[in-house]
Amino acid sequence: MKLHPDTPHQLAITSLGEGWIAVNGERQEASVVLSAAGQLRPWECQRFEDLTPAHFEALVEPDGVTPELVIFGSGSSLRFVAPRLLRGLLERGIGVETMDTAAACRTYNILAGEGRRVTAALLQEGGSPPING
Repeated sequence: MKLHPDTPHQLAITSLGEGWIAVNGERQEASVVLSAAGQLRPWECQRFEDLTPAHFEALVEPDGVTPELVIFGSGSSLRFVAPRLLRGLLERGIGVETMDTAAACRTYNILAGEGRRVTAALLQEGGSPPING
């Protein structure tokens, strides 16, 4: 599926397929965090069952800007995390929306295109770990 950003200079999810997404045309096969403020980085989790509060705490100010909303892409199917994992975000007044990763990609593009302070945490289970180079 091809997706196109409204604002070409921002980070946007430009396409996706089974087990991967492309951010500004660059294919990502591992879990990532993407913010409308312009940061793309690995999200060090490869399985839904391994998520901890620390994974979500790392989303609070990944680029120096506190998001108003975190979109959690839970993989190929919709799965909700235990509320205790999200407590730190919610206590800071940061909204959290959970959806499957494909829906999260579409929603992120719309909100980022509107200029919202949104961060997407996209789980890609079984993806290749990021290459540090």
